[in-house]
Amino acid sequence: MLATTRIRRWKPVALATAAALAGLTASTLTATPAAATTTAYDTTYYKNAVGKTGTSLKSSLHTIISSQTKISYSAVWNALKVTDQDPNNSNNVILLYSGASRSKSLNGGDLGDWNREHTWAKSHGDFGEVTGPGTDLHHLRPADVQVNSIRGNKDFDNGGSTVSGGGGSLTDSDSFEPRDADKGDVARMILYMAVRYDGGDGFADLEPNESVNNGSNPYMGKLSVLKAWNEADPPSAFEERRNQAIYDTYQHNRNPFIDHPEWVEAIW
Repeated sequence: MLATTRIRRWKPVALATAAALAGLTASTLTATPAAATTTAYDTTYYKNAVGKTGTSLKSSLHTIISSQTKISYSAVWNALKVTDQDPNNSNNVILLYSGASRSKSLNGGDLGDWNREHTWAKSHGDFGEVTGPGTDLHHLRPADVQVNSIRGNKDFDNGGSTVSGGGGSLTDSDSFEPRDADKGDVARMILYMAVRYDGGDGFADLEPNESVNNGSNPYMGKLSVLKAWNEADPPSAFEERRNQAIYDTYQHNRNPFIDHPEWVEAIW
């Protein structure tokens, strides 16, 4: 395994923002754009993308990350038990949105179980659970069954009322706001999907936009909010380990926005 070596050059105000994240709501967050990072993959995996911006960067990253091994939807169960393992308890996984640690054996569809959450809702582009976008581990996470149901296929935005068991997540009639510790994770997963699936492989062209209530259209909102979440909640050690496990063991591709969060602003 080649471990990712990350060198961040965050400005002081960005560090202060990240440190204060847990005590703030997303609507009050401001952050300095992510500074350039360096990883061990820049001269190999990302060599054709480094130095580019805009559509050129997006196109290069699409080509790079589209080379992947695909797994079945049933295989996702066991994969998530590895990628999302609780670092403090190898018998458990950490759940998206709630942050709860729950037994790996409680995967299923009953109350108290965890199931497979598609952060890019599978109805947004109508790809369902088919091999490809429907089984891509870079946007699939374990989540509490009830919390997953409350999120449904809502777009992401700020505001709403407290989600029961959601770890501080909020929701209203047309959007879902994850707890602060998962905001950046969600943003980077959504934007990975937008780069990976561009309509050229038989699936819908997935794109972020500034709307909610996108329904079955291949869009996910809101882009401005996702960008702010990416800035305010930098990649965590858990997120980086997850990216590495997917690369090493399962799909053999990476989420570039975990390695280079500054590329979000460089593209959008």
